Amino acid sequence: MTYRIGVDTGGTFVDVVLSTPDGRLSLTKSLADSGDLAGAVIRGLSAAAADEGLALKELLARTDRLVHGCTVATNALLTRNGASVALLTTEGFRDVLNMRRGMRDRPMDSRRAQPPPLVSRSRIIGIRERIAADGAVTTPLDEAAAAAAIATLEPGSVAGVAVCFMFSFLDASHEERVGELLAARLPGAHVSLSSEVLPHVGLYERVSTTAVNAFVSPLLSDYLGSLVDGLEAHGFAGRFLLMQSNGGVSSAEIGKRFGVRSVLSGPAAAPIAAASLAGLYGLRNAISVDMGGTSFDVCLIDDGEPRVTSDGLLAGHRIALPMVDIHTIGAGGGSIVGVDSRGLLSVGPQSAGAVPGPACYGRGGTEPTVTDANLLLGYIAPERFWGGRLAVDVQAAERAMQDRVATPLGLDVVRAAYGAYQVVNENMVDAIREVSVRRGFDPRQFVLVAAGGAGPLHIGALAEELEIPLVLIPRLASVFCALGGLLSDLRYEASASFVQPLASLDVPSANATLQRLRARLLETLEAENVAPEDSRLAVLVDLRYGGQFHEIEVLLAGDVFSPEANAELAAEFHRRHEVVNGYQDPSHAIEMINLRVVATGTTAKPRMPELAAGGPVEAATAERQREIYWDGRTITVPVYDRAAMAPDTTVTGPAIVAEETTTLIVPPGFDLLNDRFGNGLMYRQGDDVRALIDRLATPTGQE
Repeated sequence: MTYRIGVDTGGTFVDVVLSTPDGRLSLTKSLADSGDLAGAVIRGLSAAAADEGLALKELLARTDRLVHGCTVATNALLTRNGASVALLTTEGFRDVLNMRRGMRDRPMDSRRAQPPPLVSRSRIIGIRERIAADGAVTTPLDEAAAAAAIATLEPGSVAGVAVCFMFSFLDASHEERVGELLAARLPGAHVSLSSEVLPHVGLYERVSTTAVNAFVSPLLSDYLGSLVDGLEAHGFAGRFLLMQSNGGVSSAEIGKRFGVRSVLSGPAAAPIAAASLAGLYGLRNAISVDMGGTSFDVCLIDDGEPRVTSDGLLAGHRIALPMVDIHTIGAGGGSIVGVDSRGLLSVGPQSAGAVPGPACYGRGGTEPTVTDANLLLGYIAPERFWGGRLAVDVQAAERAMQDRVATPLGLDVVRAAYGAYQVVNENMVDAIREVSVRRGFDPRQFVLVAAGGAGPLHIGALAEELEIPLVLIPRLASVFCALGGLLSDLRYEASASFVQPLASLDVPSANATLQRLRARLLETLEAENVAPEDSRLAVLVDLRYGGQFHEIEVLLAGDVFSPEANAELAAEFHRRHEVVNGYQDPSHAIEMINLRVVATGTTAKPRMPELAAGGPVEAATAERQREIYWDGRTITVPVYDRAAMAPDTTVTGPAIVAEETTTLIVPPGFDLLNDRFGNGLMYRQGDDVRALIDRLATPTGQE
């Protein structure tokens, strides 16, 4: 009888979910500490153990798997606080990072400056060598010159070195040899070879992705090493897995080598959990929103799968690896409320984090935040915040809001707080439109899944603005990313560039490449002790019309290329091109660019336990009442304790449903059903929730 543990670290809290031997799912939250993140995780696990009546060593000794999502790589990139990095590249190509694609990301914004490269030009060194586009060596590697160039890098001066040569994905020998020279000269440095990180055509994307890997991997490697050592010192002998940006999990060793694969390690888990939870109701189209202490993360789930992109941009840096397609804005409970240079109320993107945190935390914060606004509006009960573990200071929140917002704008404190609530809601509505309306999806055909400790406070207002008919508020909303880690499978990918016209594809050569990639991944799964019956392989092909700039990923039906399979690929590409770009051109030649094999190792997952059987749907009983400010007036609303609500009971809005780690607002005109899983289903009064689920289970789909 063993435990499984999911851990997620954010800017404010460490979230822990235990899947217990008796089938329960329990949650624990503790404050994060950016100065000692590994220690904060250990303290969070200690608190979870205490909740189970166990010592930490007892819990860890009985744990067979711990899945961790973290923002170490994310924050390093966002704050540019990663490792000191050098880049070795082919002579004559030192300026690829600066030149990018030769165009702005936002062509119509002439004032928007591109972010400076992660590697300063003084540490970008050209090496004499050249491999041609057909893989032939036209200029052998000048080892003496390479050694002399590497000698300019003093030991200890750089923590990461990226190596990216022209067409190295066709012949990696030059990169591998330079890697050996670097290991001899700089034994403590992390060396990233583009032929290992991203063996794809596309020089800028390959250089950028490899540079990001060199920038974040040393920090992530140090953190993982410290955390794993700490866990083992406390008796953990199970399997440690790290959440990846692609929605799967991998070993810690893979995470240390390829930190770029975990730049969305934390946020990527929430859409996995949202897809799984929506599937309980037969719903395959969902929009996952996760509002934590620092950010608001949105992802569209289409036909049961979170959308994935290989053209990601994080903090202005291109990452051409598959990542869950998450749109993130700075809108969380800790987002700072202020008045901008135009004299307008603004919220975020800066956050107060855990230290000093919102003003009401009493930890030295003087800036008002979204949490302070929610407290002043009456949405949060000060005596029950975080189950009473953290005494909040209403007066401190009031002073901060008065000094920084209300007085400059000539408003009273409560009206200023409601303005902050409205502004952050509009920011989040726009983020949801970004992944839905602006990509051709009608959000009214999706269920909105609310996650994060702050999410349920705002979700009703978002649904009302977007006319979304059904909202799912999970029982574990406040620790959703930690739950998502436990619901994720092992996922590894191997890829190769294969640039040929699809109509005249060299089928034997393409199949030989596929076989090589498959063999490599099967070895990886075997090394991870994945049983053959739990292993799955899928082949993805990047295709585009000849001369195009961007590719579209298409699944290869079957295991090999053949004339029949190629014809199906072409038909599916035309269909998907019309979905993505609004048109198709069957007369135009199709180019194959990359082949990718994705290996999945199925993991044992916790089941969503049902609550004790309930009777017919009845109204819940309010435990007390509270005054709140809503839509320009003060109203008195009933307050319900969600833990005390029986399954199949309803709450009629306006109302507040309080939990230990979050609070749910049911707006006027909405009802909330507490279902048999303990999840909340919120919908407009007068709707039949079960008929609504049936309708959304067969949506009209993409417009």
